[in-house]
Amino acid sequence: MTDLPDDLFLNPVLTALATTHAHFAIGRGEAVRYPAAVTPFAAIVSPTTEALRDLRTLLVPEEYVWVAALDEVDPSDAGLAIETTIDVLQMVLPREVELPPPNPAIVPLDCSRALEMVALTDIAFPGFFRPRTCEMGDYFGIYSQDRLIAMGGERLRFPGYSELSGICTHPGHRGQGHAAQMLRHLARLDRSRGIVPWLHVTATNSPAVSLYLKLGFETIRSIKLYKLTLA
Repeated sequence: MTDLPDDLFLNPVLTALATTHAHFAIGRGEAVRYPAAVTPFAAIVSPTTEALRDLRTLLVPEEYVWVAALDEVDPSDAGLAIETTIDVLQMVLPREVELPPPNPAIVPLDCSRALEMVALTDIAFPGFFRPRTCEMGDYFGIYSQDRLIAMGGERLRFPGYSELSGICTHPGHRGQGHAAQMLRHLARLDRSRGIVPWLHVTATNSPAVSLYLKLGFETIRSIKLYKLTLA
């Protein structure tokens, strides 16, 4: 079975910003974040009030970031508030799962298509995909009559691992297998590069979880994400 090691995946945003995505990192002291136009994720090096105070200096009013690995530290002691929390599953596609041939309808997307990509993802998970999210990795789409109807790509990346993300289909085109085809396309690409494909999914998103399990993904762990704002 393919594993997702604790030292990399309990705080995956920190891992990404310290390695493959270091060029995105905006940091101060024990806190680091992505630019707001890229993605609303941040991380602290250790779960302390001091680290959260460093994080506070990286935020602006009415902004939010998602952070993992807070443990028992209370963000209010650092002038931050928890707006909400979500439990997410980390899932991985084992090496032994076979993948079917590629679908020629899947085409590369670049950042010239950013507005289309944001519009489509906002239907499924508003606020997560932003104008520069397309810079985080490779993205692909499926078009129907010049309209982007399905897409997916890579988000958090670090050596040996690539998070499959942004998987979505326009409501008018669901039930046609586009999401499954996109996931398999991305997984096939990762394997060709010697990279392990994995993903995050909200634990309560039963349809998505069921799809991933059907495709052969296995759940490794659940982690909690905290949506933080200035208090």
